[in-house]
Amino acid sequence: MSEDPATFDDAEIAILERLGTRRKVEAGEYLYREGDLSYDFYVVLSGFVEITIRADGEDRLINTHGAGRFLGELNLLTGSRVFLSARVVEPGEVLVVPVEALRRVLAIEPLLGDKILATFMARRNDLLRGATVATRVIGSRYSADSLQLREFLARIRLPYEWLDADVDPQVDDLLRQFGVQPSELPVVVSSGTVLRRPSPGVLAEFLGLAVGRLPERSFDLVVVGGGPAGLASAVYGASEGLRTLAFDMVAPGGQAGSSSRIENYFGFPTGISGADLIGRGLVQAEKFGAQLSAPCAAVALRDEAGLFVVELSDGTTVAGRSVIAASGARYRRLEVDRLSEFENRGVYYAATDLEARLVGGDPVVVVGGGNSAGQAAVFLADQGSPVTVVIRNADLGASMSRYLVDRLENHSRIAVLTRTRVVALEGGRDLSGVRVDGPNGEETLSCAALFSFIGADPMSAWLSGRAALDDRGFVLTDHALAPDDLDPQWSVLRREPLPFETSYPGLFAVGDVRSGSTKRVAAAVGEGSAAVRSVHDHLGFVAPKPSRAPR
Repeated sequence: MSEDPATFDDAEIAILERLGTRRKVEAGEYLYREGDLSYDFYVVLSGFVEITIRADGEDRLINTHGAGRFLGELNLLTGSRVFLSARVVEPGEVLVVPVEALRRVLAIEPLLGDKILATFMARRNDLLRGATVATRVIGSRYSADSLQLREFLARIRLPYEWLDADVDPQVDDLLRQFGVQPSELPVVVSSGTVLRRPSPGVLAEFLGLAVGRLPERSFDLVVVGGGPAGLASAVYGASEGLRTLAFDMVAPGGQAGSSSRIENYFGFPTGISGADLIGRGLVQAEKFGAQLSAPCAAVALRDEAGLFVVELSDGTTVAGRSVIAASGARYRRLEVDRLSEFENRGVYYAATDLEARLVGGDPVVVVGGGNSAGQAAVFLADQGSPVTVVIRNADLGASMSRYLVDRLENHSRIAVLTRTRVVALEGGRDLSGVRVDGPNGEETLSCAALFSFIGADPMSAWLSGRAALDDRGFVLTDHALAPDDLDPQWSVLRREPLPFETSYPGLFAVGDVRSGSTKRVAAAVGEGSAAVRSVHDHLGFVAPKPSRAPR
């Protein structure tokens, strides 16, 4: 193997030559350009190629590749719109490998595949640090729409630059340049295109990440939910040969994706952020060929012509021979006045780098006694914010891991109020205080933000009655099902429900949405991966898939 991780030796090029074609290139020719919908995998055999990004009317040089080096980064696998350009500056020859052929290399040539993936991931990390002008988000920090766009881009790890219209001096010039009125904020500028007040869904469609981009709509396995359980299902489903689609209503990661630091996940003794863990899972799923889409919300489920049909919020449908419900649970909202007024303007449901920057080291309140609340409190305190944790129970250890309890109790910037509840929010345009009621009566805690992690309600309504639920709305599976819960189809199949299978054959549930599940990341990953074995067993009982999806 060559020493440069981005350079192939002769043996590696020989492997790729069996799947690609050689092509002469001339100076000034573009192999791909910013704004293209897709591109091939290129290996430079001779000559030189520049990688550039367009910024403020000029091409900024990112890298130069000579003989033996290969081009590309993670969007080659994700299918997202290209935000860099590759221009030939010295004539020569390149090897062109189609993306599907590259996926085959990643699957059957582990050493070569690891080299390519490691380089792609390193390049994306470099771009996140140094090529943020690929996409610009212009808006107000007080705008919930702006925060949603920033959160979406951060969760999918796409390089972007944030410009605050309230304080950034260059915003006025940019708005005039793009012909944007202040009333049209927030705007996203990407690949020369200006999107006015886009939703994350509109932005995803522009980037090529929506379901509409898919060449087919029928799969062996459809996974609803992109948290640890759903991503694990996608990884194992795709790696075992199932045509797999996974999607999430917000962005990949679920609640775990917003965790600042997970320290009790096996194999990571020094901890790992939820974003990094989910990012690695995404690359694994894409490596094996799983299709991933977000934001994409399931609203209903029906069966037709032997397939499950999942109806999406945008009116489109996808079909699958089997479905894994990994839709998780949503944090409950505090029952206090003015909550909606302060949401995304002082009240948050995640504690990531984005929210920490918004807080800027000011005092905060964290509500909740679970691991997510504990991780958020420690993270925010480590970022310099004095943190007050508010819980209704008398003991943090009732629902929080011991290592987090110890961390909270010994952190100099964290105070814990037990037997206490939030009764009111205070402030003008911004949140300035939280009124709480505890053993000593009511008091107001001055703060810049409140982070809410209280309880969770299952995201199971989209199942449309296909699966039996417990009295709280969580999905019952396998041994938890009573005979009266089972769909009449079971009498024809003459078998018992498989592990993680619901009351409806071929429909499985894993992770937080499943009744009786352990609400931990490792448990969710285990359930998601184990459920794929049951999917295989189920598919052995059903007839071959029809040639086309139902209309």
